[in-house]
Amino acid sequence: MTAFPTSPRRFRPLLPPALIASLSSASSSAERRLLTAAMMALATPDQRRLLSALLGEPLIHQTTPVRDDWSTWLLLGGRGAGKTFAGARWITLNALAYPLMALVGPTLHDVREVMIEGASGLKAMGGPLFRPRWETSRRRLVWPNGATAYAFSAEDPDSLRGPQFHAAWADEFCAWPRPAETLAMLRFGLRLGEDPRLVVTSTPRPIRALKALMAEPGVAVTRAATAANAEHLAPAFLRTLEALYGGTRLAAQELDGVIVETDGGLFRAEDLARCRAARPARLDRVVVAVDPPATATGDACGIVVVGRRDDRAFVLADETARGLSPAGWAARAVGAARTWRADALVAEANQGGDMVRSVLAGADPPCPIKLVRASIGKRARAEPVAALYEQGRVLHCGPFPALEEELMALGSGDLEHSPDRADALVWAVSELMLGARGRPRLRAL
Repeated sequence: MTAFPTSPRRFRPLLPPALIASLSSASSSAERRLLTAAMMALATPDQRRLLSALLGEPLIHQTTPVRDDWSTWLLLGGRGAGKTFAGARWITLNALAYPLMALVGPTLHDVREVMIEGASGLKAMGGPLFRPRWETSRRRLVWPNGATAYAFSAEDPDSLRGPQFHAAWADEFCAWPRPAETLAMLRFGLRLGEDPRLVVTSTPRPIRALKALMAEPGVAVTRAATAANAEHLAPAFLRTLEALYGGTRLAAQELDGVIVETDGGLFRAEDLARCRAARPARLDRVVVAVDPPATATGDACGIVVVGRRDDRAFVLADETARGLSPAGWAARAVGAARTWRADALVAEANQGGDMVRSVLAGADPPCPIKLVRASIGKRARAEPVAALYEQGRVLHCGPFPALEEELMALGSGDLEHSPDRADALVWAVSELMLGARGRPRLRAL
């Protein structure tokens, strides 16, 4: 059985923990030069020559979130999006300051072959000056300064009982046999230092454990499509897969990194894949739709901005936010209305009636407030909007992966929370396209 020390005797920190957050979120060459200079000023001889991880050029999605209040960083990406590089870079930086870490993959083979030995894994990340060695008998990775990362298989959650860590990297979470149970055991072990943190990297799948993780208040979510890492992939890779699978649910999940529900959804991946468009220079009308939360705090408030030009609707922004007070979400909705020079604020009144109007009015909106009430179910209300997508009459002026996930889940029976973004979008498109003046018409050709 592996013995887990509480404090490695030969560990020698090369950086103060306070510097790690700055290093892991540095994305520009200028930031890295400043941080490297600060590191060199700390001064041991080997520190002056340090670390290939800092010399690389991470993409923006491979750096930790700018907000510093996260305890778990969840990076969801398509195949080849650079998730392994991001996880290995973060663990390598932590090895400069912290002695004990955990590596958890679907199997021990995955931990070694991908997270440790892979082309973007921990051995490659350390470079010749800070390359760790793998100790097979003890299932651990040891860096030159004594920092140690122990390997665990998600097939055996009980192996995580007992050991404790300063940081952990969990890879391909959605492929774990018992993801919720294993994640809980891992988190019980993150109890060393002042601010133990966890990075989770995965290609998404529509599983309950992932949705629960994304809804946690301390989780910061980053998304990346495979195309974001195209410069590091074979040129024919994306072309071939797009030609074979472009516009399908498989492509949405495996290339775009979007959670795709499988059965019963009203909105098809192929329709969403082809609804991309640039924002038109002029819009006939713009509305901000608000789906208020059912509770004062905790639930999300859906806020979506949609404009109309001729017979098409253009989704301009998704300002949905979670955990805001009524005054907070009202201010956010009114701010969106000002930014986009909206002609109306459309708000669902089922959850609060006149309170919704008074809260929005208190934020001094620049346009009229229109309250709408749901008299039919979500699926029935969304069906005519889904038909507009199928006709190519609703276009997205930017990437909205969280919104598209909710749209594809509508009607599938797999949603575990209120589809706040999707509801807001349905209200906005209905207001612009399905009212008396905007009802779709059949035209003889």
